[in-house]
Amino acid sequence: MSQDNIYIKNKKAYFEYHVLDKYVAGIQLLGTEIKSIRQGKANINDAFCSFINGQLYVRNLHISEYSFGSFYNHEAKRDRVLLLNKKELKKLLTKGEEKGFTIVPLALFISERGFAKLEIALAQGKKDFDKRETMKERDSKRELDRVMKS
Repeated sequence: MSQDNIYIKNKKAYFEYHVLDKYVAGIQLLGTEIKSIRQGKANINDAFCSFINGQLYVRNLHISEYSFGSFYNHEAKRDRVLLLNKKELKKLLTKGEEKGFTIVPLALFISERGFAKLEIALAQGKKDFDKRETMKERDSKRELDRVMKS
C-alpha cells in the first residue's frame, strides 16, 4: 500500500522553536479523517497542542474533507485528542505550564500498523537573533554542499 510513505512535516516548527523532547502520540480520528490523511491531504503548519480538562488536544490541524465522503464528512479544523500514556501526559503538563515552553506538532505520519501518529515536541520559542543564526547556518551548509558537489 502507499500509506507507508505519508510523512507530513511542520518545517516552520524547527525554525520557530528549540526542540527539547520529542514524543510520538496517536490521534483519535474519524473514518473520513484517516482516509484523507492516507491521501496526503493534511496540513500541520498552523497546528498547536493544548491541554483541555487534563487531555492533550491538537488544534488547528487541517485535514481536508474526504472527497468520496457523504454528508457524514468531518469538520476540517476540529480539535482532536492526542493519545499518550499518563506518565508522558503528566510530564508534558508540568513542563508545558512553565514560562516559555510550548508543545508543537513536528510531523504527521502513518505507522507500520496503519495508524495515524503525530510527532510532537516540548519546545522553547526562539528569539529573532536565534532565527537569524539558523538562517546563516542553513546558508553556509548549502554553500558547503554546493562547493563539495563541484
